[in-house]
Amino acid sequence: MIMMRKLCPNYEKEDGLETVLEVPIPEDMWTNIGSSGSNRWQNLRALMKAQISWDNDNKPSHLSATSDNEFVVLLKLVGCPLIPLQVQSDRTLTRPLQDPSFEASTAKYIVQQYIAATGGLGALDSLKSMYAVGQVRMFGSDMSQGNDSVHNIGRPEVGGFVLWQKNPDLWNFELVVSGFKVSAGSDGKIAWNQSSTQPGNASKGPPRPLRRFFQGLDPRCTANLFLDAVCVGEKAINNEDCFLLKLDTAQQVLEAQSASHTEILRHTIWGYFSQRTGLLVKFEDIKLVRMKPVKGKDFVFWETSTESMIEDYRYIDGITIAHGGTTMSMLHRYGNAQNHKRRIEENWRIEEVDFNICGLSLDCFLPPSDLKREQDSVDCRASCAEEKS
Repeated sequence: MIMMRKLCPNYEKEDGLETVLEVPIPEDMWTNIGSSGSNRWQNLRALMKAQISWDNDNKPSHLSATSDNEFVVLLKLVGCPLIPLQVQSDRTLTRPLQDPSFEASTAKYIVQQYIAATGGLGALDSLKSMYAVGQVRMFGSDMSQGNDSVHNIGRPEVGGFVLWQKNPDLWNFELVVSGFKVSAGSDGKIAWNQSSTQPGNASKGPPRPLRRFFQGLDPRCTANLFLDAVCVGEKAINNEDCFLLKLDTAQQVLEAQSASHTEILRHTIWGYFSQRTGLLVKFEDIKLVRMKPVKGKDFVFWETSTESMIEDYRYIDGITIAHGGTTMSMLHRYGNAQNHKRRIEENWRIEEVDFNICGLSLDCFLPPSDLKREQDSVDCRASCAEEKS
């Protein structure tokens, strides 16, 4: 198993304290950034600023992206996408059955089995916060014609991530891959994401959970997400008989998250729950977006299909947490005489996870400074309006 490096030796002062890395990185990335102490430290600082220099022989493929900005967009799409639904995160819901259909009641029974398999209602509701460190290896393909087969090419991109979560709706995620960093978070009022290539250009939206939570890391969020799902059948995944739960995003939610030039037409989520263990073994979602043209009348459609195989469940402090898996994303662009596909594959492993972290304050989940100033201004105007009324 490849270990994650969290500390950098103090090369400038032998008896000085070691430096805590902003984001832990895999050991093999550490060995590739220099041989001597001083060079390694200089390159490491450049790495955290997304400016690492590679020689021509060792230059990474960057998932076959044509530019640094395109590579960062791919990192956001695969590494830290959000789920379109707000999910209760501070307690496990036991909602009464409102839909009397057989499919809905079966789904709720499957969710209850999942809760029992991951530790039980009491154990899940005892969680107040979480911390996780992991590593990723990403492979990419060229943008191919839609009818052609898509194969990964080039060297893998190696990186690491750190995730902090606290009830309710507070989380912060940072991912560094091959010298480029993307971050995302939620302060309970807004969700945001940002990249190292455009640090002053953060995007925001309503508070929503990170997709990575549903890759076996947060059983409570997963259970609450599938409470409104329906069971649509059974399917074998890697010789494991599974129940298939389906959840469609409501039309009003899609409309609220659409923008002036982008319309979200569909976002459907599937969960594959093992009949033997009750655990989630596969998480899948498909999102279809229609891009409104700047000129002309032809629309361009983007379909993102993502599926995560979830493995290596381990018992940690009374909670069953997945420690590895593979996520496969297929990006399909068509319309307006276009028909192209690209595939991104991510192999991920959790190196360390812990719960109920002491001293985790609200300051750990602050949005970027530009968004915070904007949010403070909105709150001030709202407060003034209430006083006048």
